[in-house]
Amino acid sequence: MSSLVGPDEDNPLGKPAVPENVQAAIRTLIEWSGDDPQREGLIDTPKRVARAWLEYCQGYKEDPAVHMSRVFEEVGGYDEVVLLKDIPFQSHCEHHMAPIIGKAAIAYLPRDHVVGISKLARVLHGYARRLQIQERLTAEVAQCIWDHLKPQGVAVVIEASHACMTARGVRTPGVGMITSRMMGTFLEDERSRKEVLSLMGY
Repeated sequence: MSSLVGPDEDNPLGKPAVPENVQAAIRTLIEWSGDDPQREGLIDTPKRVARAWLEYCQGYKEDPAVHMSRVFEEVGGYDEVVLLKDIPFQSHCEHHMAPIIGKAAIAYLPRDHVVGISKLARVLHGYARRLQIQERLTAEVAQCIWDHLKPQGVAVVIEASHACMTARGVRTPGVGMITSRMMGTFLEDERSRKEVLSLMGY
């Protein structure tokens, strides 16, 4: 079993200890990239990187569906689209572990009840804080809302920039990728689909 490194000058508040084998892996990457992991500016980098990745990947430790568990039935007869748009998020692509930075629009057409609007953003962040591809992220958010809120329709549109394309490889900055998932009435009824996309600004 690997040893754990306890509190140090970079850990005054007793943050989670970082296993030595994780630090060793990061030092190996630094050295393989051409730098000296023992130089002053990089001595504590392995711990910082490891703790950063624990934060980036918090989504593995939660079930986003839990945010759909509390609903409200007293909606005064409201039966039109509920939309939360321009929700910022960050994720990392599973192919290069490079940042995905974007925004999402999430809409649903209530059936019998609604959910607090912040919960829609929490569902998004729960799935985004994992290694992802944008297509799967879009589908997972929509499916979670569909399964647990049971609305008449769900629409999710995500627009994001991928550092694996903008900062490496083809190196094409300024490119945005858009993915969408429509379910229920937004999939089956063209008029409803056009309405929700218009509300989202697409």
